[in-house]
Amino acid sequence: MTRPPIPPFDRASALIKVRAAEDAWNSRDPIKVAAAYTPDTAWRNRSEFLNGRAEVEAFLTRKWQAESDYRLIKELWSFDGTRIAVRFAYEAQDPNGKWFRAYGNENWQFAPDGLMAVRRASINDLYIAETDRLFRWPLGPRPEEHPGLSDLGL
Repeated sequence: MTRPPIPPFDRASALIKVRAAEDAWNSRDPIKVAAAYTPDTAWRNRSEFLNGRAEVEAFLTRKWQAESDYRLIKELWSFDGTRIAVRFAYEAQDPNGKWFRAYGNENWQFAPDGLMAVRRASINDLYIAETDRLFRWPLGPRPEEHPGLSDLGL
């Protein structure tokens, strides 16, 4: 099974890969998202180190149980061969109902079949007032006409 686009990436295929990842994460479906990673994928997410699809799925299940009203935007930063770097921001409510925006960078490395083998994420959180939210589309994929990170000044 392959997960197009497959490496080596050019700008167009890297942009497609980034948007596909954004749309999948905005589904908040741990099984769907985990399927984009190799069975032996290696992750660093903040201070957690995960190995394998099952750990990724469990992590995402916990994440989206704790973070409600989750909305994410990813933006291509760079690409080369089998690697893509993105920056992202997401908004969500914590278990106490407080809004926050998380800012981060991810480094991705892909297997020849287009599945992600390595994900390294560095993330910082900032609590925001509800009135400061910028990601207000209905839950699910970001509408095509919604501004991206650079357009929003993030």
